[in-house]
Amino acid sequence: MTDRVHSLTVVLEHDFRTDDLEALQNAIRQFRGVIAVEQHVSDHTSFMAQQRALQALREKIADVLWPKERS
Repeated sequence: MTDRVHSLTVVLEHDFRTDDLEALQNAIRQFRGVIAVEQHVSDHTSFMAQQRALQALREKIADVLWPKERS
């Protein structure tokens, strides 16, 4: 049996001004089955999530460049 999906989330590569997204939102609305397109304003939680992801990536890169000695 196939699952049913009620929504999709689109993540933008960086924060945009709200008025710069009007054309993109209108284009998405043209897809069959789309009934709503909403903007979500960046806030402290999105900044925190981004910084945590960057820190995790930094730690992984550091582990590759400077591996810890194994005993």
